[in-house]
Amino acid sequence: MWIEILCGLVIYRIFRRFLYDDDILGAETNDTDAKFLIAERAEKLYGGKLYLGLRIPDPDTGSRQNIDMVVVTKEEVVVINVKNFSGFVDIDTDGSWICTGAKQRKAEKHPNPVVEAKRQVEILESYFEQRGVELPNGYVTYRVVLSNPSCRALPSIDFPPEVVPFDQLTTLQPETKGVFTGWIKDAFRGGKKENQDGVNQQLQFILSTAPMWDRLELDDNKHLLGEFLEFKGKIEDVLALRQIKRSKVSRLVIQKSSMFGFGRSKVQVLYSARDYRSEGASGSEWKEVTVKSSTEVLFQPQNSTKVGKFKLSSIISMSLTA
Repeated sequence: MWIEILCGLVIYRIFRRFLYDDDILGAETNDTDAKFLIAERAEKLYGGKLYLGLRIPDPDTGSRQNIDMVVVTKEEVVVINVKNFSGFVDIDTDGSWICTGAKQRKAEKHPNPVVEAKRQVEILESYFEQRGVELPNGYVTYRVVLSNPSCRALPSIDFPPEVVPFDQLTTLQPETKGVFTGWIKDAFRGGKKENQDGVNQQLQFILSTAPMWDRLELDDNKHLLGEFLEFKGKIEDVLALRQIKRSKVSRLVIQKSSMFGFGRSKVQVLYSARDYRSEGASGSEWKEVTVKSSTEVLFQPQNSTKVGKFKLSSIISMSLTA
């Protein structure tokens, strides 16, 4: 019996290795999965529209600034900087965070996430202004969320009020979201409701059309943010998928494989044409192509130098940004 179990585990690991890179599915998916969980929680607490994985142009550096998530409500815009730190946090004299204990063998030093979040607010405000919306001072606020339950401040220090530890985030309820925000601004209060709604709609449109990371959803409820590169496989399959490019397609969904022939299977790829006038696609806009399930997606995760290869049979969906 034990021999059969061990053989099964070996076969599973070999099969998994062929499906995708275990190293990439380690740190990258854990970090991204944490962001997706935080995003779901934050959207419920704020009751607004949340945008995940933004890449906002920075006019000072000429590059794009990664912003984990932004929530737009009728009262404010909130930048959320998510950190998956572990261990006990001490704050150095230069403001950087030093994490010790937990699983790391030595202390890890990180740039001050509160300073990072402040800078992200400045970049986002500049981006809004470039696109025609100038907001009052303080309308865009920020929070740093610690997504790892093991991350705690040393007894000798207190986290800044802008920092939300994991345990605090999980205990908050939507009706007490004021504790989470703490400073909802009345910038447009006193003006006409139509003006407030108009600004809210403008902000949502700007963020929905802003640069973002592509998203890959895998089996076992795993997620990756990064950049889709190309398809790899048999020539006929790659040619069948040639219409799926970011300039034409916003999203694709994989319907699980059906067997044909001996030991071979196919998957049906449903994809929606990109509509620059609105988000999403109607049911009539979905198209379908059938290819071998062994066809691969080459995808480079955010903040990684590795390129992952994922078989279509392991993918649930992929979203592409323009």
